[in-house]
Amino acid sequence: QVQLVESGGGLVQPGGSLRLSCAASISRFSFYDMGWYRQAPGKQRELVATITRGSNTNYADSVKGRFTVSRDNAKNTVFLQMASLKPEDTAVYFCHAQWLAYAHSYWGQGTQVTISS
Repeated sequence: QVQLVESGGGLVQPGGSLRLSCAASISRFSFYDMGWYRQAPGKQRELVATITRGSNTNYADSVKGRFTVSRDNAKNTVFLQMASLKPEDTAVYFCHAQWLAYAHSYWGQGTQVTISS
């Protein structure tokens, strides 16, 4: 059974940093494109960052220069390093795994990130 488990969320003051992790129990993890999404209260889920199987990265404009996505295929884990956090970054952050060739798409349960003084 595929599982994506996010961790690392919490309450941080504006300007602070957090590192989210997503541990994936997926066979052939290295074949998956991985992504981080977030959903704030009353808003739609939005893309934050993606990293392809070839480690190409893409970021939402709102987080460019502040967030960094990376992956460790040996540990089946994807990370989201977040810096210079703002109150508007407050949301539940979700991990996503996708293998387009086989129409595989999985979501984690999410981890809460709250930016507040």
